[in-house]
Amino acid sequence: MPTFPNTRVPARILVPLIVACALFMENLDSTVLATSLPEIARELGENPIDLKLALTSYLLSLAIFIPVSGWLADRLGARLVFRAAIAVFALGSALAGFSSSMPEIIAARIVQGMGGAMMVPVGRLVILRTVPKSELVGSLAWLTIPALIGPVLGPPVGGFITTYFSWRWIFWINLPIAALGLVLATLFIPDVRAEERTPFDTKGFLLSGFGLATVVSGSTALGLDALPHWAAVAMLGVGAGAIWLYVRHAETAEHPILDLKLFRIPTFRAAIVGGSLFRVGIGAAPFLLPLMLQLGFGMTPFQSGMLTFASALGALVMKFTAKPILKRFGFRAVMVSNALVAASMISVPALFTPATPAFLMLVALLVGGFFRSLQFTAVNALGYADVDQARMSGATSLASVAQQLSLSVGVSVAALALESILAARGGATLQAGDFPIAFAIIGLISAASVFIFARMAPDAGEEVSGHVGPRPDPVTAARERG
Repeated sequence: MPTFPNTRVPARILVPLIVACALFMENLDSTVLATSLPEIARELGENPIDLKLALTSYLLSLAIFIPVSGWLADRLGARLVFRAAIAVFALGSALAGFSSSMPEIIAARIVQGMGGAMMVPVGRLVILRTVPKSELVGSLAWLTIPALIGPVLGPPVGGFITTYFSWRWIFWINLPIAALGLVLATLFIPDVRAEERTPFDTKGFLLSGFGLATVVSGSTALGLDALPHWAAVAMLGVGAGAIWLYVRHAETAEHPILDLKLFRIPTFRAAIVGGSLFRVGIGAAPFLLPLMLQLGFGMTPFQSGMLTFASALGALVMKFTAKPILKRFGFRAVMVSNALVAASMISVPALFTPATPAFLMLVALLVGGFFRSLQFTAVNALGYADVDQARMSGATSLASVAQQLSLSVGVSVAALALESILAARGGATLQAGDFPIAFAIIGLISAASVFIFARMAPDAGEEVSGHVGPRPDPVTAARERG
């Protein structure tokens, strides 16, 4: 394994750590914002549920611009695109901190999303092109360990800043992190790019961008009073139509911006479809939990943050055990059983009440974070197990779009559930009793991913996991692969 000049650190460790600076900044930003939403809503005179637009507008921007990231990295070089992405994200962070209305925050978050759309996918592409597949699980774990510090610090830091200073600083703390990321990227990120330059798929970009943007906007509008429900449903229909047109286009395009033929790879298909279902619950939980603790249980943002950080701490602990677990049991066994356990833990907050001891909530969130992170590590590694280097940039773009779209759907499902519960009881403000049903719904959606993972072959992704199990006969293997 090569090392970089003036360091003794191998590339399989140093590159993921540098990319993790970007992921740290992105995750810190999202978790800090989720904790601070109720206070931002109060200062701006907005409904806390309506402020989910600050979350989904960022995810919307990601979904639109992520497809471009792989093409730009192949054309201009990963290092240049990675550095530019960090700078754009930092600009959006600065603008968000100066915002004085919800439209201004939404616009700033869109700018942040444009940077985030290039930042993490391009960084992950560098890892996938410089690390052997046998080292992939370990490298992705190194990537995620520093990145998970963001969610660990985000809730308590966001709660502390919001309670004792101003919520505006939750955005400005990104600036020194971005500066560090720029320096490290300039010094150590290799300028990898594709050997063959492909033409830009303009038609595909317009169709996919419009379709994804309209679907995300329509799902967001379902939980708001800004548009009638029929208009939101119409947006969903129009978006679905544009996506269908893109699917038709991708079947004949020589170099589609999102290569849907990757779904013919069984491991990639299972990781994307099953992982997307699982992430719906994950996208909803950081939105629901601070609202329940602050509006339902009467906690301060700081108290709420000191509890919700536990799930990320559990995820951090798991990163040291993911590789041996996958090597011992293999992808299918781990992902099937763990999907049920992790989904159950997503629903556990439905049992919380204002009288529940904080220690019990802390333990439940800690355990849930462990199993959730194990599932993410497995999904992320499995998705690239059978993808060749020539298609790696397309795989990272498609996987990143699916990930952000599922997270956006999760926030929208949670908000729609709360709005429906409020309407059913004729209330105007959220209460503690409004949240259990919402947590149960998102847990069930995440649990549905088990039906996808169960169809995987027993030896799926063995080159990456290192697991060697009993060999199925060819007929059985073919049937399980669909």
